[in-house]
Amino acid sequence: MRSALALFLLAAVCGTALAAPGKLTYQDHAMGTNVSVWFWTDREADAAKAAEAMFGEMKRLDKEMTTWLPDSDLSKINTAAGDKPVAVSDETIAVIQRALDVSKRSNGVFDITVQAFHGLWKFDEDMDGTLPDQAEVTKRLALIGWRDIVIDKARKTVFLKRKGMAVTLGGIAKGYAVDKCVALLKAKGFTDFMVQAGGDMYVAGSKGTDPWTVGVRDPRGPKEAMFAVAPIKDHSFSTSGDYERGFVKDGIRYHHILDPRTGQPAHASRSVTIRAKDAFTADAWSKVMFIDGVEEGKKIIKDNKLDDFEVIWVDAQNKVSTTPGIVKDLKRLKEPTAGI
Repeated sequence: MRSALALFLLAAVCGTALAAPGKLTYQDHAMGTNVSVWFWTDREADAAKAAEAMFGEMKRLDKEMTTWLPDSDLSKINTAAGDKPVAVSDETIAVIQRALDVSKRSNGVFDITVQAFHGLWKFDEDMDGTLPDQAEVTKRLALIGWRDIVIDKARKTVFLKRKGMAVTLGGIAKGYAVDKCVALLKAKGFTDFMVQAGGDMYVAGSKGTDPWTVGVRDPRGPKEAMFAVAPIKDHSFSTSGDYERGFVKDGIRYHHILDPRTGQPAHASRSVTIRAKDAFTADAWSKVMFIDGVEEGKKIIKDNKLDDFEVIWVDAQNKVSTTPGIVKDLKRLKEPTAGI
């Protein structure tokens, strides 16, 4: 209801029709983050309805793939770990299958069973700057293992082989949801728009005769500060950074992107931004490139012949590195800010 009211108020402020195409903005909240859509259009009434439908789709997927609701697909899978397979939706199956493919190609750097560490690290509303007991981290490491996720496509079930295992789609579901929203908007006849959910974005078309331009956030700068910009058309743009959810303690930054091999926050990168053909790809691989860092990340790209995305790293030493394909489009505004 609040979502519909917000959309109505935005439409009321802007009027019911535009004399010429312009930018319209709609915002809501889903999947634990702010969700926005920007249209370049003169179809204001249609844009408001499309935005409302898009937010509804995002929230539908959130209810299905969250770990915060007891009746979601993921919660049911986690509750039944080591006991029995659980029937889930086709979409949940598809997202988990994609996650397992990325796990295989990244040698386990991407692993949705990292949810086993939930409750040890406090990076959400419970964040208090405390560190978990290393003995408990080591104990939970025994519950990590993407190979112990069993999918039965015929029965549409998912099974975790061992009690105590748990999965999260926090590292990939927003990308999937963004792509679903993009398809929805295109089906409604829109060609020029941007959809963003947290660090995941898709840019379609242009804003009149000019391209949409997106920024790469400065990991240690103010929230709105960018160290580079790039024109984007019909591609996703996804960023994973150590600055969104975390804290600094004794000169070390601790954050929510955990290396599943150690149970500790990854420290090879400060941020990673990926330009890809779709948000699903960008979302998952941004975590891999962040955890592995520049050299190992480039090796994974080469070994797997991954040609459907480009990468911008800000590494632990604040150095900027990129894959070759994005160099010509990236405009550096300044050096990233130094700091812990």
